Amino acid sequence: MERGKARQKWTKGTIGGIACLTALLLTLLLPLSGCGQEETTGQQEDTPWYQEEQTEQEEPSAALPERMALSYREGQSLDPITCVEGMQLQVANLLYEPLFALDSTFTREEVLCDGYTVSEDGLRYELHIRSGVRFWDGSELAASDVAATLRRALTSERYGNRLSDIRRITVNGTDTVCLELYQANGALPDLLDIPIVKSGTEEDTVPVGTGPYLYITDDNGAYLSANGDWWRGTEQPISQIALVDAKDTETEQYLFNSYEIHVYTADLTSGTAALTGSLSWVDAPTAVMQFVGVNVSRPLLSDAAVRRALSVGIDRATVVTGYLSGHAEAASFPVSPRSTLYPEELEESYSATAYSTALEQAGLRAGEQQTLRLLVNADSEEKVSIANYMAQTWSHYDLQVIVEALPWEEYLAALAAGNFDLYYGEVKLRSDWDVPELIGTNGALNYGGYTAEETDALLAAFRTSGSRQPAAEALYAHLTQSCPILPVCFKNISVLTHRGMIEGMAPTAANIFYRMEDWQIAVAETAE
Repeated sequence: MERGKARQKWTKGTIGGIACLTALLLTLLLPLSGCGQEETTGQQEDTPWYQEEQTEQEEPSAALPERMALSYREGQSLDPITCVEGMQLQVANLLYEPLFALDSTFTREEVLCDGYTVSEDGLRYELHIRSGVRFWDGSELAASDVAATLRRALTSERYGNRLSDIRRITVNGTDTVCLELYQANGALPDLLDIPIVKSGTEEDTVPVGTGPYLYITDDNGAYLSANGDWWRGTEQPISQIALVDAKDTETEQYLFNSYEIHVYTADLTSGTAALTGSLSWVDAPTAVMQFVGVNVSRPLLSDAAVRRALSVGIDRATVVTGYLSGHAEAASFPVSPRSTLYPEELEESYSATAYSTALEQAGLRAGEQQTLRLLVNADSEEKVSIANYMAQTWSHYDLQVIVEALPWEEYLAALAAGNFDLYYGEVKLRSDWDVPELIGTNGALNYGGYTAEETDALLAAFRTSGSRQPAAEALYAHLTQSCPILPVCFKNISVLTHRGMIEGMAPTAANIFYRMEDWQIAVAETAE
């Protein structure tokens, strides 16, 4: 797959074993439990769990609907700071806009902010609010609206962690928001993809926004109507989008299967449910990383050469294709492979020969068996299967790796107590890719107790640098040798539609409707 482009897959018939979207937007970096799937045993195939029906001629798509519809929770808040995850937040992305947006390569673009300045010490940002932007009610967007939203976000469960560097938020006139920081962060704007609402309307079920659609209710129910005064001046691909009440994700899935709604977001890496029909999907990258944590207090694992050998011995491509159905991207570093910061030149493809060589260089072919215990969350059959596969692959020459699966609470307790050699975990990283919590001295998630002055210095340089590429190159080159954690992959989310209805989707981790103005939508009333 070409870097930076969404991956699209078409199929027909029934897609079985699709899990509902897991909550990805965590406010704290925390190892996650995964959705369940049957454990794979025996020989692994590099093919997804789904099978495409093979026919010489494609079956025709289902009849086009008369309208486009999305699910939402009727009567519940659409405020993007406080609304529930999932369908409600997705609808909010059509109503509200952020200061900055990140595309599918995590590259920042300006939206409601059209520029900013940073003080020499990096502790003060001045954000210049775009002029000429109006809310649905005709009032003009002002710095006070932005400041009010950011102050709420600062103390919110959804955004509080990413904004923890901000000490104070003030305004300077009507067009400038000033952010004062506790510590410098050269990538702070990357964290400001937070939807803005009009100050004073926060308590409304549907606060006032500036987005491409506005919320309307009439005798026919609730729907979204294209904003004719949208500041971008771009016509939307469809003038109205019906909203259908769905009390929970099971109802939402039923509505999608019955063609009553037409966009559905799912985690296709594992399966506990079934979707039916003639479907297509596009994958969007996320910042959710699966990795192996290392307890460096163990004598064997205190040796960087051994940790590097373990990293070389991870067949990341097979983990992605054989266990995550291809809906993830192999990664050797704690940054998404979609990001322009990802060091492709440092990446090494797995080979059994390279692993054997690395083991020998680490002194693990001396005829003295060494056993390591790999901890995994027993509640996630997907992760248990991955752990078993990796343990089997690692067990070579003097090294034997055994898997111990513990229930979630026991798993967390073992991590907190340092009662492990290795563990298989999952975290949602911040989109500035700052990871001191994982590998910095005394990091909150540094369960393995890794500490190194050089690592801390490189992390600090990466965080504060205004020119991140050189700092990233230095950090990742260092991590190639020190291996304090062993990244495996970054998961994707998948946006599903009914085949033949929507084309041109380019979803991002934060917004499945990213650049919706570029979509092509076919409904019966507009079909030729």
